[in-house]
Amino acid sequence: MSLGAEAVRKVARLARLKLSDAELTRFAGQMDRVLEHMADLAALDTEKVQPTAHALGLTNVLRPDVPAPETDRERILANAPEREGPYVKVPKVIE
Repeated sequence: MSLGAEAVRKVARLARLKLSDAELTRFAGQMDRVLEHMADLAALDTEKVQPTAHALGLTNVLRPDVPAPETDRERILANAPEREGPYVKVPKVIE
């Protein structure tokens, strides 16, 4: 399948992109190669391949959300470089 500049122009218009004639020609060639790869993949027999969302088997690595007793605020604030009342004081980052 070969895409022409008109097909690329239509896709660019849908994506709200302005492309020069040179870019249209270049992207048409690149899109042709992508479609060739897709055709190669479509030709493969994937009947017995289980669908996956990721190439690696991922598992949830988060700890369970279990309530714990409240931590001593004064002990935590003792590690703060600067504090103001019951809060950690940080430099202003908004102008």
